[in-house]
Amino acid sequence: MKYKERTVSDRIMGLAAHFSVVVVTGARQVGKSTLINNVFPDWNCVVFDPVVDVGNARQDPEFFLQNHAMPLILDEIQYCPELVAVIKRRVDMHKQPGMYVLTGSQQWSVLKTIAESLAGRAVFVDLEGFSLCEAAEQIPQKNWVKQYLDSPTEFVNQRHSRLSMQRSVYELLWRGSLPEADTLPPDYLSDYFAGYIRTYVERDIRLLLNADDWQQFGRFVQLVSALTSSEMNYSQLGREIGITPQTARRWLSVLSATFQWYELPAYHGNTIKRISAKPKGYFSDTGIACYLNRISTAQALAGHPLIGALFETAVVAEIRKQLSSLGQKPQLYHWRIHSGSEVDVIMEQDGVLYPMEIKLNSRPKPKDARGLRAFRENYPKHSIAPGLVIAPSETVMRLSENEYVIPWDLR
Repeated sequence: MKYKERTVSDRIMGLAAHFSVVVVTGARQVGKSTLINNVFPDWNCVVFDPVVDVGNARQDPEFFLQNHAMPLILDEIQYCPELVAVIKRRVDMHKQPGMYVLTGSQQWSVLKTIAESLAGRAVFVDLEGFSLCEAAEQIPQKNWVKQYLDSPTEFVNQRHSRLSMQRSVYELLWRGSLPEADTLPPDYLSDYFAGYIRTYVERDIRLLLNADDWQQFGRFVQLVSALTSSEMNYSQLGREIGITPQTARRWLSVLSATFQWYELPAYHGNTIKRISAKPKGYFSDTGIACYLNRISTAQALAGHPLIGALFETAVVAEIRKQLSSLGQKPQLYHWRIHSGSEVDVIMEQDGVLYPMEIKLNSRPKPKDARGLRAFRENYPKHSIAPGLVIAPSETVMRLSENEYVIPWDLR
């Protein structure tokens, strides 16, 4: 399979030139190993396994590292937690950049231990599936999210070009963003996703849940995939499959810990009484969500009840991916008041708020920006950038004095 360049490559190389340990985290099969081996082709690499004690590393971690020269890539480090204390000692002893690159697909246990033990010595980079520009192999010098953050007024007034995408919006959503799914013929995608879910549930989840939980957890994953881009009600979620709200929260945290789920907290500013405080949850990959919801073809998405939620899921993921190459990332929120007005994504950076609505409409109208206007009216004293309506549109369009439409596949 041809390697496609990733936007975080330069950042990872830069971090390795200044820090002793770089930790690359992300879900299964988002391309962590492929990326690291392409960024550091001359480094030795050891891949760990949940069953086999590779190189006797768990039994004798000190001896293992003595016999593996630096710089060294330690792939799937969560399967060998015994190495963390030894890595810390070696980092403290040598105190040089570019000693180790670690990868992991769980945020709990080992990665938490790494963060605590290697504080000040390690830096973390989160990797997700392909962004649109990575899939199209057209990575710009500065992506549109960065342009918007740097100078929002200039951004909405300048000329923009779109990516040359070879697939329709429906097919992009149906395939999702995992690198393997990018190249498979359509007839084999369901087999790939079936294998992905089976491996994920049977390997990763069984390490985090009790043995009698994991089969029911599979049904929970299906339910959650249908709730992507929804505000989370843990009591209702639990009732759907007969579990307690506490168990629903715990299982969602397992999904988050394995990078299959994330949430945007609610933005409230100073109007706490009038807003919803519930987080909004997103399934990490639309291709897996389509598979779990029995959407068998890209064409079947037309008119499907989940199409709007899946498009929003893809756009929010795209924003996160574009932010991944930045050093200082803005905080992401969503906003909704009880009267019904809402804004899908709000970025907050340096005291400025950047509101964005997401609409699956090729020609949004001024009414599609009413949430942006309501947000601005509710926070008249805040510094708010021109609002964006992100849509599958052809060009950038002005809707009002402070609201603009931009194509979701902007370069």
